[in-house]
Amino acid sequence: MAELNFYFDPVCPFAWMTSKWVRQVARQRSYEVDWRFISLRLLNAHLDYSTHFPPEYDASHTAGLRLLRVAAAVRSERGREAVGPLYEALGEQNFESGLVEDTASARAAHGTRSAAAAALSRAGLPADLADAADDAQWDAEIQRETDEALSLTGKDVGTPILHFRPPEGVAFFGPVISRLPSDEEAVELWDHVVGLAAFPGFAELKRSLREMPQLPSFGVGAGETGREQDWHGGSRRLKK
Repeated sequence: MAELNFYFDPVCPFAWMTSKWVRQVARQRSYEVDWRFISLRLLNAHLDYSTHFPPEYDASHTAGLRLLRVAAAVRSERGREAVGPLYEALGEQNFESGLVEDTASARAAHGTRSAAAAALSRAGLPADLADAADDAQWDAEIQRETDEALSLTGKDVGTPILHFRPPEGVAFFGPVISRLPSDEEAVELWDHVVGLAAFPGFAELKRSLREMPQLPSFGVGAGETGREQDWHGGSRRLKK
C-alpha cells in the first residue's frame, strides 16, 4: 500500500509544486505515492464562476476536468502506476515550458485533445487515450474521488490534498509551497509536515498570502521570488 495518497488537479500550479517536492522525498525515502483525482471544476460546481472567480478560472478548471478524464482512462487501461508519469508529463507541459498568458484562451488550451495527446506521448502512453477528454462518462468516477478527498479534510479546501499513511492516517490540504527546496530541505520539510499530521487533534496551520510559484509558466525563475497575492479558500476568489 502507498505511504501517501496525493489528490491533484493537473491545472493547479501549487499542486504541481507540491508534487515536485513529494517526488524529491519519495526518491530519497523509497516510498510509494498513489496519485488520485480531485477536480476543481466539480468541487466548485455549485458556484457562479462569473461572479466568484477571475475570468480565466472557468476555462482553467474545465481544462483540468478534461485532463482528469484522460487520467481516469489511463488508470482504467494501464493501471494506477501509469497515473504518476502522466501527471508528471502534464505538469512539465503546463508549467515548465515557458510563460503562459493569464487568459481564458491560454488556460483552455491546456485541456485540448492535442495537448492531452502530447502529454500522453511524453509519458509513453497511447496518444489515442486523449479522446477521453471529451467523454463525460468519467466524471462520475472523478466526482467520487473528489468527494473522497473532501471527506478526509472538509470542504473549505483546494488542491492538493495529501493523505498520510492511508487509510488510518490523517489528510490535509497542502502544504502549499511556492519554491522548490533542495533535496536536503525537502526531507526536512517532509519530516516536519508528517510530525504535524501525526499529532492527534492538529487541524490547521495557514496563511492566505502566497508567492506566485517559481515556475516558467508564471515568469518566475529559479532563485526569484514571485509576486505575493492574497488567496481565499484555495483560490483568487472575487468573493470570500
